[in-house]
Amino acid sequence: MIHALQIAPRASWTQLSAVLGSSPDTLARRWDHLTTGGWAWSSLIVAHGGDTTLYAWVELECAAGAAEATAIALTDDPYTLGVHQVTGDADLVLLVACPDLYALDAYLAGRVRPLPGVLRSRTQVVTRLHNRPYRSRIEQLAPGQVQHLAEATGGDRRLRTPGRAQPPLTDLDLRMVAELAGDARRSAAELARQCDTSESTVRRRLDALMAAGALHHHCLPAPRFSGRPVWALVTADVPPLEVTATVAALARLRHSRVITSVTGPHNLALAMWLRTVEELHEVTATLVRAAPTLRITGTQVSLRTHKIGAQVLGPDGRRTHHIRPDVTI
Repeated sequence: MIHALQIAPRASWTQLSAVLGSSPDTLARRWDHLTTGGWAWSSLIVAHGGDTTLYAWVELECAAGAAEATAIALTDDPYTLGVHQVTGDADLVLLVACPDLYALDAYLAGRVRPLPGVLRSRTQVVTRLHNRPYRSRIEQLAPGQVQHLAEATGGDRRLRTPGRAQPPLTDLDLRMVAELAGDARRSAAELARQCDTSESTVRRRLDALMAAGALHHHCLPAPRFSGRPVWALVTADVPPLEVTATVAALARLRHSRVITSVTGPHNLALAMWLRTVEELHEVTATLVRAAPTLRITGTQVSLRTHKIGAQVLGPDGRRTHHIRPDVTI
């Protein structure tokens, strides 16, 4: 069901029933159980201006015993799309999204560095995001089911039409996205009531935004219960002339989730989810085999993930609530 929703985020339970072989009522009840219990979620967030959003990896060193409290404080911020408590020289790694460098500087100087537990920070600006965060698939459906679902619902074709410009965001769009950040499957009727508009207007605006690639969808199981509970960040150096070929090779690997070119002492940072800590050795070896000019410069493993996208995770690894992202970014 999660794999199906990754392909067709807002497909009806009737459409999904034809692919999954369960009744619409059974699917609806099961999904309600998963989301209410924090075992899974479906979320839509938007980046104003599409690819112009500025991302950055931020490493924080914290005072003894302050890492968890600092992480919890930062999960409440709309700009943080990832908050991980990690091994290594840093205590926390953040994935931050801001409108531009000025907003990033203001956020770090005005919010992050003044926190009582923060001793030092290091920031690496993402100069290129080679693939979308949260676009990884759990690959549970058979190829025939995937094709059936895509044909029945439009699937990924609804998420992006190549060459189509992103429409400017309206006030209505901002209100809808704020609602969809916590639950991407809220009905058009419910959104219309919340936003004081008509169902047809809601559907028209959602279709326009999704077709232009303005909405970034992620439907995920809570990582601790997904079979891949270990988040890792691998940093690497690649000769500048080899970056394009290297990224293409890495993107074909099953483990590569988010691949970013960054500023700083190395030029690539890759985030991924692993089955076990031990698997990290195998993965780094696979990366080097796939891209022989790549040199691994560092690895970090998450001891606890506090936030993914807009979703906040509790100590037991389940989703507790969501933070409405700053959709004006």
